[in-house]
Amino acid sequence: MIGWLDTIVQGVLLGGLYALFAMGQSLIFGVMRLTNTAHGDFIILAAFGAFSLVLAIGLPPAAAPWVAMGALLPIAFGAGYGLQDPLPSLVVTFGLAIVIQNVLQEVYSADPRSIESGGLNIASVPIGADLAVGTLPLIIFGIAVAMAVAMQWLFDRTAIGRAFRAVSDDRDAAELMGLDHRHIYALATGIAFVLVAIAGTLHGMKTTVSPADGPALLLYAFEAVIIGGMGSFYGTLAGGIILGVTQAIGFRIDPGWGIWAGHVVFLAMLLFRPSGLFPKTR
Repeated sequence: MIGWLDTIVQGVLLGGLYALFAMGQSLIFGVMRLTNTAHGDFIILAAFGAFSLVLAIGLPPAAAPWVAMGALLPIAFGAGYGLQDPLPSLVVTFGLAIVIQNVLQEVYSADPRSIESGGLNIASVPIGADLAVGTLPLIIFGIAVAMAVAMQWLFDRTAIGRAFRAVSDDRDAAELMGLDHRHIYALATGIAFVLVAIAGTLHGMKTTVSPADGPALLLYAFEAVIIGGMGSFYGTLAGGIILGVTQAIGFRIDPGWGIWAGHVVFLAMLLFRPSGLFPKTR
């Protein structure tokens, strides 16, 4: 019984990381109706960027990753804002994915790297006598929940959120009301890249990353968005958790079944509820 409980808990925490992977994709699709095929590679690029910043900062390992993340956020926002024009082309995003992978391999080689976190990645919090959860996965899950709440609030309760929804629903009508769709798209892309930077840094702290990891992360992000329902950040969080729990159960049954179990749930969702669990209703 404890073994299965541990499996579920670990799956939920893994789902928090998947939800973070998917937040930026959910935002870009929700506003621009774009599937960014370079999304996973941007996460890996952010992880390597944070890795380099940690080395350059020279602070103690316990503090350096968080300082590096803070320094990376404005850079990510500026990069996203500037990429708004070319990014809507699917061919461009595919080309960017190839370029990012090759540049990272040229600069960092194909060797896996990780961000030193002062032992945070191996620390754990005991829950009862026979169960413990990793401290870093718990932090990541908390950040994922906070990001989902913050993004849903941004969309539902703020002027910029209303502008996002207006441009997404009817761009021509929104422009007649005085909204500049290019600026709105650029803001959405900039915020999405901030989410990507957070996800990439935390992923690099949790495990090793290599230049070729991007496509797998894109797949997890895409599946989480589809399972949860496009246009809902709470749905994205739920989709990530469902994906993580399914994979954890699959791994417990057989080590070769984990990833496939997640794919099966994704395909089942496409067949029986293609709009996802919490689709956008506006």
